[in-house]
Formats: sequence, C-alpha cells, structure tokens
Amino acid sequence: MDNIVLTKLGQSCLQSLLKVWFDFDLAITQVPIIKRLEQGRLSIEDYQSLLLNLRQQVIEGSRWISRCASSFDREYADVRSTVISHATEEHRDYLILENDYVATGGTLTDIQAASKNIGSEALHGFLMYRASQPNPVDLIGAMWIIEGLGNKMASKWSQRINEQFSFENTITAFMDYHGENDENHLQALYRLIDRVATSPERVNDIIRTAKVVAKLYQLQLEEVDNG
Repeated sequence: MDNIVLTKLGQSCLQSLLKVWFDFDLAITQVPIIKRLEQGRLSIEDYQSLLLNLRQQVIEGSRWISRCASSFDREYADVRSTVISHATEEHRDYLILENDYVATGGTLTDIQAASKNIGSEALHGFLMYRASQPNPVDLIGAMWIIEGLGNKMASKWSQRINEQFSFENTITAFMDYHGENDENHLQALYRLIDRVATSPERVNDIIRTAKVVAKLYQLQLEEVDNG
C-alpha cells in the first residue's frame, strides 16, 4: 500500500480509513447473526435470512455506484472511469446470491419479493444522496467499507458456513466470488486515494462517509434478526 499511496494527505487518509475499518470489523463481530455464524451456531434459516437481507443492498449497490459515476465532471474523468468499471463488474452479482439462496432450499420468488430492512433502507438512502452530489469523492470511503467487507470477511464467512452445512451444490458462491475478487477492487481504491485526498477537508469528508456507511451497514446486519 505504501508504494501506491504516496502523498502526505493520502497516507493520512489511508491510516484513518484503516482505523475506521478496524472499528467496523470489531463492531460487526458483535452483531447476533454474525456472532452465530463465526461461532458455528448458524441455522440454515439464519443463512437464508442473511442472504435474503443482503440481496437488496447488493441490487442497490450498482445503482448508487452508477449515480456516483454520473456525478463526476470532466475534471474527474479518470475517477469516473474507475467507478464505472466497478459498477459494470458488480451489477449482476445479485443473481449469484439468488442462486445460493435457492441452493439452500429457499424459493426464488421469496427472495425476489423481499423488501429492504430498515438498515438497508437507511444505507441506500444515504448512499444515493451522497452519490447525487457534484464530484462525490467522499464515496471512496463508502467503497472502502463495502469492498473491504468482501475482501476481508467473505472468504472467512464462506469457510465457516461450509463447515456447518453440507449441500450437493455450492451455497456460498456469492461470498467465494467476493473473497476472490474484491482484493482487485481495493487495489483500485488505493490508487484513487492520492487523486481524491487533495485537502484536509476532502480527507475529513471521506472518513466521515466511511464512518456513516460502517454504522449503517452494521444496522443492516442487526436488522436481519428483526425480519
């Protein structure tokens, strides 16, 4: 990372983002459904509920990322290109998630008809609002949290789930995919930090957005048990 992020402001931004991620990582381990997952106490109904609740956030993800890209002017054409590429890669990820749900015995119409939980509503609302602002460079902080979750947690969660359940077909293709591919997305974010962390005010905006998204993502996971 040090050879990717070179400026003093960029390094400060990166260190603050790492702190936000560390706090987020600790916080979600205390969320009941994640605690059950990591302790080997997850039921198949729990896992189905987790997939069902994550699907709405995954579907909306490509929407706010696309909105974000459209809000950058020509001064940030390079940032826009990176964001567009990210949206293109992930806009059909929800189909993988649906297949996992069906592989566990769930019904496709059930997961397709499910509405957002309270946390998902709040998360999507905030992200769409920020993405609609001119040159929303602070959303690098949002992508840091969400992509970091895929990179750091998805493979571990997949392993825990597969230790607890045995199905003829894979039920963790969505997590496996993100565990393998989100490292590349994070590398793209590293390369953007110097580009967007151009003032203390910009750094503060990026970190604030990262903190808000971390809290709302935690709320989304907490609401899985309230569906």
